[in-house]
Amino acid sequence: MESAHYFSAQPAGPFTRKPLTVELAGATRRLQTSSGIFSPDSIDKGTAILLAEVPPPAPQGNLLDIGCGWGPIALTMGLMAPHARVHAVDVNERCVTLTNENAALLDLGNVTACLPDDVDPALTFDTIWSNPPIRIGKDGLHELLLTWLPRLAPGGNAWLVVQKNLGADSLQRWLAETLDGSFSVSRESTSKSFRVLRIRKESQ
Repeated sequence: MESAHYFSAQPAGPFTRKPLTVELAGATRRLQTSSGIFSPDSIDKGTAILLAEVPPPAPQGNLLDIGCGWGPIALTMGLMAPHARVHAVDVNERCVTLTNENAALLDLGNVTACLPDDVDPALTFDTIWSNPPIRIGKDGLHELLLTWLPRLAPGGNAWLVVQKNLGADSLQRWLAETLDGSFSVSRESTSKSFRVLRIRKESQ
């Protein structure tokens, strides 16, 4: 229950850091976590599937992790694409702090976490990876995705992992109907109870 309100800006309970050891980008990493965030004690199943299924991110340019938690997706992007700039966003201030601290622990100067409103509105993104927060509700999820997906750079790709029983197929249909004709939406893989969706912005 301690992570039940992980999408609050300031979660209840003390912000007490504790050690976390996980495998990221093929190596063991020693990081920090805390209560009051999504999946505080491990890499959740959906994120693990995303990281296992997607191709490498763009090697340069701007990359984005939507809903960063303690940072597994953003940190992996930073490790895999050291010459790219990784932007991690979360509404939970505790997540922003932890992702920045974990990036520092891994000496990843190319990873920066911040609140969504603090991202330069002029930026476009060459790769977006996300395990989006489905449990904020359909309206909130749609608003979130329409904030970020249209900011894909030409030729860019977004990869989302969504649980089948939480509406992956209906979300795929909605994205295909809602995004303009310069985007294509496809289901790239199914693993266990999750779909991996790809949203591609056409090259100009």
